[in-house]
Amino acid sequence: MTLENLSCQKSFGGWHKRYRHRSRSLNCDMVFAVYLPPQAEQGEQLPVLYWLSGLTCTDENFMQKAGAHRLAAELGLIIVAPDTSPRGAGVPDDPEGAWDFGLGAGSTSTLPNSPGRSTTACTTTWWTNCRR
Repeated sequence: MTLENLSCQKSFGGWHKRYRHRSRSLNCDMVFAVYLPPQAEQGEQLPVLYWLSGLTCTDENFMQKAGAHRLAAELGLIIVAPDTSPRGAGVPDDPEGAWDFGLGAGSTSTLPNSPGRSTTACTTTWWTNCRR
């Protein structure tokens, strides 16, 4: 997997980084953010919080609005926040234009032909890769 670095900012002595990668299981580009507290630069083994936003939220909602960087820096906590909704062209959209489904959000379903099946693949992909 190739990561494209979208941004990198210093925050409370640590680093907030955003990346994009091509997801084979979802067949679209996906984005995630990582906060690395100052302790990460010393090579310490640190706990990781995986924040999975839902509905129309992106990786940026929690990272920007919750003020988590300050506390994560104090506690030595790494935060990984993937955008859990596939977005962009090729993602199923609601023909009636509902705000809670389509290009800006995903839904979860395990039905074989469900339009929301790709989001299930997204969550499954994250949990499979994160446990390694």
